Amino acid sequence: MIESQRHSYHLVDPSPWPISGSLGAFATTVRGVMYMHPFQGGATLLSLGLIFILYTMFVWWRDVLHESMLEGHLTKAVQLGPRYGSILFIVSEVMFLFALFQASSHSSLAPTVEIGGIWPPKGIGVLDPREIPFLNTPILPSSGAAVTWAHHAILAGKEKRAVYTLVATISLALVSTGFQGMEYYQAPSTISDSIYGSTFSSATGFHGFHVIIGTLFLIICGIRQYLVDYCPTKSLCILAHKCRDRRDYGRSCSQRNYPKVDLGLFEIVPFNHN
Repeated sequence: MIESQRHSYHLVDPSPWPISGSLGAFATTVRGVMYMHPFQGGATLLSLGLIFILYTMFVWWRDVLHESMLEGHLTKAVQLGPRYGSILFIVSEVMFLFALFQASSHSSLAPTVEIGGIWPPKGIGVLDPREIPFLNTPILPSSGAAVTWAHHAILAGKEKRAVYTLVATISLALVSTGFQGMEYYQAPSTISDSIYGSTFSSATGFHGFHVIIGTLFLIICGIRQYLVDYCPTKSLCILAHKCRDRRDYGRSCSQRNYPKVDLGLFEIVPFNHN
């Protein structure tokens, strides 16, 4: 860290990744609409947009790791930002999903004449809750238990056990996402089928997107844990993942000069204490 700096906060350098991520998200949205309607080549354009977003995520992570661990900018004051951000994100998710549940409950408890006065609406097929939904229900809580185990393994300094439990967490998340894809494939209704299809697809779709993003974060955590050790007292990312269901930024346990591992898109380096 620059010695002349008289405060504990990190004044970030200019970066192209925020505008890059925004453009990638906009392009992916437009191309997703093209794919759904369907325009010729829409699937290819959508894939390119998703690849662009993933690339932006990886190079942005690379820069954050470089700033926190090699330049020493992740002070205690800076750590408050990700912590508060995780809390606010969880609160916003709770409110968002509550709104969807309220919409579904309102329509199911008092079905209107527009949907036939019954719930599910007349002519709408529904999934059997005793099949894939019942099977998928315990999987995500199990992944939450596994990532909690990984966090405690890091705190205890048991690196191999942390790697194994992170692999178990990621595997459970991938299985859950796969089951949800099967659920969508077999579902007799779509998002355009009245209020039932809209609330069902919106709630489960956003939850699935939430799981996919968390899985990407955990994959990065797992790679870093496999290549280097987290500091047992500074596993902020794992802790944030555990708080919402799954997420680590952190710092190393000494001032030693650690080697870095260059993976092309991002660098894996141990944490650097201030």
